[in-house]
Amino acid sequence: MSSRWFAPLLIAAAVLGWLMATLFGEVAWLQTITAILQDSFLAALRMIIVPLIFFSLMTGVLQLRGTRSMGRLGGITVLYYSATSAIAIGIGLIVVFYIHPWTAYPPLTDLPEVTSGLIAQDQGGALALIGKMLQSMLVNPFTALAELNILGVLTTALIFGLAAAFTLPEDSHWPKMLDEITQVVYTCARWVLTALPIGMFAITFQLSGRIDLATLASLGQFALVVFGATALHGLVVLPTIAWIFGNISPLKLASALAQPMLTAFITSSSAATLPLSMTTAEEKLGVERSKAAFVLPLGATINMDGTALFEGIAVIFLAYMFSVPIDAGSVVMVFLITMMASAGAPGIPSGSMAGLQVVLLSVGIPLEAIGLLLLIERPLDTFRTAVNVEGDLIGSIIAQRWS
Repeated sequence: MSSRWFAPLLIAAAVLGWLMATLFGEVAWLQTITAILQDSFLAALRMIIVPLIFFSLMTGVLQLRGTRSMGRLGGITVLYYSATSAIAIGIGLIVVFYIHPWTAYPPLTDLPEVTSGLIAQDQGGALALIGKMLQSMLVNPFTALAELNILGVLTTALIFGLAAAFTLPEDSHWPKMLDEITQVVYTCARWVLTALPIGMFAITFQLSGRIDLATLASLGQFALVVFGATALHGLVVLPTIAWIFGNISPLKLASALAQPMLTAFITSSSAATLPLSMTTAEEKLGVERSKAAFVLPLGATINMDGTALFEGIAVIFLAYMFSVPIDAGSVVMVFLITMMASAGAPGIPSGSMAGLQVVLLSVGIPLEAIGLLLLIERPLDTFRTAVNVEGDLIGSIIAQRWS
């Protein structure tokens, strides 16, 4: 089923559940069926998410092997993408720390007694926080896989991927084999996501009894915060970086990037916009074809500024709505995991949702929370994709000048 039907289906489930709960009370058999569908779908997601992120990240890191031969170009490109992703996540977390109007409304579940305000107080010092992070990161890989230790899985994939990138010879068959394994995992993920409308219908139906006008108002405020933070990054931060490091004025940049950003906004796909981005980089921004051919496809894979910013805000919002305490350690973990997950974002439909699952699992937020976000996720996705494409094209400008 096309993704354009997801939001209408979710809204239909919420309306149906609300009407039946209001007019007829709870229908036992329907509640049971939707509960089974919800649990089965979430179990399938948990089954596929660990191999998906592990092989996606390893494959993404191995794609950087070419940076050794590309020399300065590769180093500047990776440094730029890492820096802008870190800035985007930082903006999202800082904004949501100070601007969180939804806390004026009650959460979907009662807040635990230990929670105070939006961010719970950290019970340890800086050294204790670092120790906890290292214990989660440096664990037995099989233990991390079995216990859904997402930070451990990402760390293992990153370490093994970097080791392979620096060790394997150029003619090694391992990168091709890993890429083929990743494609197999992607196929399994597509099978699971085929049931996404049914699973999201069941999740939203189960949530409908707790969704009221206050919850809808909270969702609207969340969307405004995300839009404002995304606009700050896309209209202020990235053009400023282009002006300082790329020597291109904001007006000239806006004129050159208008068409690819509009295409990204309409299609919600960085990959679909890539041919136009290549043409724009060469004809309007003066980037050499060889450099654009390296920087832009790599950016479409690992540079997800808008998505990373969205996930940072979303995890804080959902933590409040589902009464999950978030302390300083959890915020740092969100930052690190969002950074690493963006390097291997799955190239499949609803890939941003897969990345969000990684972040939610890392801090203990139930996957059912995704059903709440999908009610408004589609419109926000258009802005995120436009910012992603903007960041890729600015990266090509900077790489052209400094390499």
